Amino acid sequence: MTKFVKIFTLITMAVILSGTAAQAVVNDELVETTLKGKELKNPYQPYKYNYEDLKRVPIELRVMVNIKSEKDIEEGERIVFLACHDVYEHGRKILKRNDPVYAKVETIIKSGMNGIPASIIFGDFRFDNIDSAKVTDTYEVYGQDRSLWVFPLKWALTFLPPTGSLTNFIKGGHAKLKDHETITLYYHPNW
Repeated sequence: MTKFVKIFTLITMAVILSGTAAQAVVNDELVETTLKGKELKNPYQPYKYNYEDLKRVPIELRVMVNIKSEKDIEEGERIVFLACHDVYEHGRKILKRNDPVYAKVETIIKSGMNGIPASIIFGDFRFDNIDSAKVTDTYEVYGQDRSLWVFPLKWALTFLPPTGSLTNFIKGGHAKLKDHETITLYYHPNW
């Protein structure tokens, strides 16, 4: 028993001493060499938005080239939209019809099993005469959601053992955007 106590005491002391060595201060050489002597500013700038103001101006856009499915584009790709109508604010024209608006494909979600649809998220909209910080950030296009009828079908077929699980292979619809379809973003002039 005493041999066990000695070994247990030695192991406990080794663990305690190794813990204090691991708590020693580690200096980051990269930070010391690259940032030494530089004054750093806080990147956070508090915005003074007036979220109580509900005034918004709709901007209708249409895509210049058809997007047949989420497989036709890649994340990070720039897409060109065209303004459908002239947009006015206080009697001043801020966007002309057929002016180009550039957006970036931020996220592409492929269609999944059980009828889950694909989606494409557009963001980083760039206008010539409008502050992009005052416009809706993103717009999402969805495919057909087939899960609304796949899940009830799955539960209806569960009494026949393999047939309910066969509905897992039904995939959702592709995300499409035709050149005649319009999307609506909102410009908030008082933000």
